[in-house]
Amino acid sequence: MRDTHQASRRGILRAGLTVLAGGIIATAAHAQDDKVEQSVVQYQTTPKDGAQCSSCVNFVAPNACKVVSGTISPSGWCVAYAPKSS
Repeated sequence: MRDTHQASRRGILRAGLTVLAGGIIATAAHAQDDKVEQSVVQYQTTPKDGAQCSSCVNFVAPNACKVVSGTISPSGWCVAYAPKSS
């Protein structure tokens, strides 16, 4: 009876670890594809106070962003703006 109980515990632990690992992998894959909608970050196609997408660390030339979805204007701006270090 003791062997059956231990095998059952091992099976439960193994199943739990499998589910946990699957969740971690799924979350990591999902996070890589996630970008926020332009409206969420108040994206605009014009600069704000001299700040613009082309000088942001998140800008990906010619017209994309690491954080914001859709087509991004190099002269645009949003609240996710983070200036490149000089």
